[in-house]
Amino acid sequence: MIFAYPLYIDPGTGSMMFSILVGAAATLYFLLRALIIKLKVVLSGTNVSKGAQFNSKYVIYNEGKQYWNVFKPIVLEFENNKTELRYLTSASDDPVFETSWVYIKPEFIGEGNKAFAYLNFLSAEIVLMTTPGLQVYQLKRSKTVRHYSHILHAPSDATMYRLFGLDYFDSVLLTGDYQAADIHFLEKDRGLPEKQLVTVGCPYLDVYSEKIKQLNTEEENRFTVLVSPSWGASALLSRYGEKLLDPLAASGWNIIIRPHPQSKSSEAGMLERLQKHYENNPNVEWDYERDNIYSLNRADIMLSDFSGIIFDYMFLYDRPVLYVSYDLDLRPYDADDLGHELWQFKTLKETGIELKEEDFLHITEIIKNAKDSASLAEARKKARETAWQYPGEAGKKIFAFLTETNG
Repeated sequence: MIFAYPLYIDPGTGSMMFSILVGAAATLYFLLRALIIKLKVVLSGTNVSKGAQFNSKYVIYNEGKQYWNVFKPIVLEFENNKTELRYLTSASDDPVFETSWVYIKPEFIGEGNKAFAYLNFLSAEIVLMTTPGLQVYQLKRSKTVRHYSHILHAPSDATMYRLFGLDYFDSVLLTGDYQAADIHFLEKDRGLPEKQLVTVGCPYLDVYSEKIKQLNTEEENRFTVLVSPSWGASALLSRYGEKLLDPLAASGWNIIIRPHPQSKSSEAGMLERLQKHYENNPNVEWDYERDNIYSLNRADIMLSDFSGIIFDYMFLYDRPVLYVSYDLDLRPYDADDLGHELWQFKTLKETGIELKEEDFLHITEIIKNAKDSASLAEARKKARETAWQYPGEAGKKIFAFLTETNG
């Protein structure tokens, strides 16, 4: 006897199969679109070089709305200078859609493989993005794009990307001159052609510095500690968790915990456990806002690890930082090939106050005694001048670079 059972696909497998089909369909669509573009190029006798015909002159790709503050000053410069800019985004709720533009052409192109399929066959003179790993992972250089430019989205070391993060860009826009030396070292070490390295400043810090002027500057009734770590096995929350947070929660101070955005997807279980553990502590709050400026504004002191947010806090507010000792495995990063200590780690030792694991039980006393000093203030000033050049001018400088590079 033969029994016929209905075909059953569990929800997880069904979702995966659906994603694969959507990705395949998107790839096929953009492949056909690219073939049409290439055919036009061949028939017109043009090459991907100066003088070639491109569908767009200037393109920005934003992989997530958290990077809007990086691109906002640039977008405004294009609009103010009446220059058309194509703005591609993988965020359907990107803040770019909240404004009616004349010269900015925003377009949602999907997420993940769908977005990469679109970008891989783009036709443009110059493309600017914060996304690293061009020509390494799914994101490939389109044969109909003349110039790829990467903009650093933090004033920390440019080599803290995963391996080969910047290798295949034509130019990199720096926040400070110091970042150039390590990029050039890797180019020579790996036999790569030299990229254009242009120091333009840090656009999102320019945005935040303006926002600060509009924020409430009244002091909190209680002393406030901001815990704002990086993510991963070596980061503060994953490595120490309750061992560090319990003494802080018992202090009676306002404790703001701001996990790294990546933790929400990569360490969701850990965050859920910690939030449940402290749900009955009225002085402990969690911050998942897109902009970190609101928590930074409230904090009297920051506690972190190796996160780049440390420099946001020091540069914008000039207040002391405590950092927990860490053992970061650099092997997955470009920095591992340098053979010397990174600027950000060396600077953290000069500008911050180290907190060791054996100090956790006495953390309240350590924080009370973590008074600022003239030497720490001077070190912060030096770090800011090194890593955040041309404050307030990034949008103008980036606009000038893009239009001159296209000229």
